[in-house]
Amino acid sequence: MRIVSFLAVFLFAASAFAQDWQAVERVEPYTVEGATGLEIYRSIGERGPKLGVARVIAHTGFKLTWTRKYERKGNACVITVNRPKLIITYTLPRLKTKLAEPMKGRWDTFLAGVTAHEKVHGDFIRDMVREIEAMSVGMTVENDPDCRKIRPQLQARLGELSNAQRARSRDFDQVEMSEGGNVHQLILRLVDPR
Repeated sequence: MRIVSFLAVFLFAASAFAQDWQAVERVEPYTVEGATGLEIYRSIGERGPKLGVARVIAHTGFKLTWTRKYERKGNACVITVNRPKLIITYTLPRLKTKLAEPMKGRWDTFLAGVTAHEKVHGDFIRDMVREIEAMSVGMTVENDPDCRKIRPQLQARLGELSNAQRARSRDFDQVEMSEGGNVHQLILRLVDPR
């Protein structure tokens, strides 16, 4: 009975240790202005974050660093610790203009919807980091006593996971921004509520 209790406590502690990191979330606002939905949307088009050559309504970026421990086990190299430090930054519009109802309610709905959209991108980033953590802790490369071969193999796998996260985000944006999609509807209700 004592062995079972010890094992349960050990497994709980190991699970808690694997989940002990938290992403730091930051909002980086950019200022827009206007008294009507169309004026506000034009201001977003002029001042929104640049993504490639175009400006967008909002953007989610991140900075990810790792604390890794590589250990030699016999003639192999093993990653025994891979703890992330993740900072997610949401770039969102902040309205400088004071609005009266019903325009204020339309703006609040628009901003809440855009923020919710960007938070999904944040969740995708967290999922990627968890996948990296799960894949890498315990990763072993035989015949690598100096832990040199493991690094390029890890980087190749990280590239695959990063590409998958970007594809997932692109697919989500395509649905949300297509005609009739959630973001498209938010824009229409801001600009022309009818």
